[in-house]
Amino acid sequence: MKLTNLDERIHVLDGETTPSSVMRAICQSGIQEEAFYVCDADDIIFKFKQWKLLLPRVAPHYAVKCNDSTIVLEILAALGTGFDCASKGEINKILDLEVDPSRIIFAHPCKPASHIRHAAALGVNLTTFDNATELHKMKTLHPSCNLVLRMRCDASSACSQLGIKYGCDPIAEGPNLLTLARDLGLNVVGVSFHVGSGCKEPAAFRRAISLARDLFDMGTGLGFNMTLLDIGGGFPGNDNANFSQCADVINTSLDEFFPSTEIQVIAEPGRYFVCSAFTLATNIHSKREIRSPDGNISSVMYYINDGVYGSFNAKLYEDAVFHGVPLETSKAKLLPSSIWGPTCDGIDKVEENVLLPLMELGSWIIYPNLGAYSVPVASPFNGFPVPKVHTVSSHAAWMLLRERLPLTPEHFVEGNTPANLCMGLDLGGAAPIAEVARLSLAGAIPDLSVSRSSLDSKGSSENHLDHEMSDMSEISAYAPILCRRASVVDSSDITGTSPLFIEFIQVGPMD
Repeated sequence: MKLTNLDERIHVLDGETTPSSVMRAICQSGIQEEAFYVCDADDIIFKFKQWKLLLPRVAPHYAVKCNDSTIVLEILAALGTGFDCASKGEINKILDLEVDPSRIIFAHPCKPASHIRHAAALGVNLTTFDNATELHKMKTLHPSCNLVLRMRCDASSACSQLGIKYGCDPIAEGPNLLTLARDLGLNVVGVSFHVGSGCKEPAAFRRAISLARDLFDMGTGLGFNMTLLDIGGGFPGNDNANFSQCADVINTSLDEFFPSTEIQVIAEPGRYFVCSAFTLATNIHSKREIRSPDGNISSVMYYINDGVYGSFNAKLYEDAVFHGVPLETSKAKLLPSSIWGPTCDGIDKVEENVLLPLMELGSWIIYPNLGAYSVPVASPFNGFPVPKVHTVSSHAAWMLLRERLPLTPEHFVEGNTPANLCMGLDLGGAAPIAEVARLSLAGAIPDLSVSRSSLDSKGSSENHLDHEMSDMSEISAYAPILCRRASVVDSSDITGTSPLFIEFIQVGPMD
């Protein structure tokens, strides 16, 4: 793959620079006004390692629809994940990375005929179904495909309930569909379910796995070789405690209902891998001060350059709540405020009834945990651009990924000079090098480095356990490891030759 500009590459940070300091430097560069993302590649790697540690039996197949940024797909492909694709466009995105078709599940139970033919032509031979019509289509268009029966089992609480649209009733409909598949001479190999995107009820996984066991046994009785269990998605992306609870429920349920290791277990995580890796920076381009009869400011309306038709679209379809944080801290009096998107539509409101200090035009508001269902769903409605994504990594992540296909050394930019990080950030997509150099020499682009002394007590190296980042194959299921939210710590961190990390958490069994 030929890379055409620095925006498509991963910037390798030195040992004293963090993703947050990169974001601050870009905001303060003097040449950036449009909203933009910083994607932390280390966070994706951390999530992969945490998954392998807490769900060792379950092979993740990333849900491409959640965030189809090329860099994200390349990193996950390099780590060895499978992929959940729902259309021929998503299949093409993955195969363009030279991923083998066997790593794809066409996880859409109601597919257009042209998409089925496309999958058949490209060797994608695993897909889901939940109705009789789909079985007849598969018989006609892709009869040799391995089929997975999608059943319904909804969590009591989730960001998006998918069962209202997909999944057969496991008791009333499932047996009849398995019988029809046998009569048509099709090959059913397993069962799948999806408890709902952003599941907030871990116990739902146990109910679903139990019901899947019944369908497995029924399929075996009909002569199918049932070898695959797909536990779908629903895993949280910014709540490690909830993910750990989900993992505990899944592991105990698999041990009870699917103890045989000959059964392949996969999942379709989406937001889990990308939510916390993406942070959005938005700029206040206008504001309206509402004054009381005595002339004092009673509330403020801020207008930023991204909104519900862009990165905050989940406010429309999930009724999501967003919490922005001003880039600059202030001790000014807090005022009732609302934050509005840039379009002319009255529903383009990002936040309401929030207390914020009085901010000036050009101030930045930062939104963390915005990597899921934001980038691929955003539109340029009203002519406002979709925010660009700028990806950074630590030196340790660079060493891990640079030779893992589809990534190559060409994908990385070593060194985090202001010119490297600020180039390509103006309205046209590529700031002139001369302008970047002029601003840098004039001191308009701040130094990206942060002092080691700025680390709080949680960032000290005391009692940190070593873990070699390059060893992806030997991850103990029992030894706890200390991790930054975005990167696994290795021994070089203690000696000061690799990034020091601001925030640490412990994953894995504590005893």
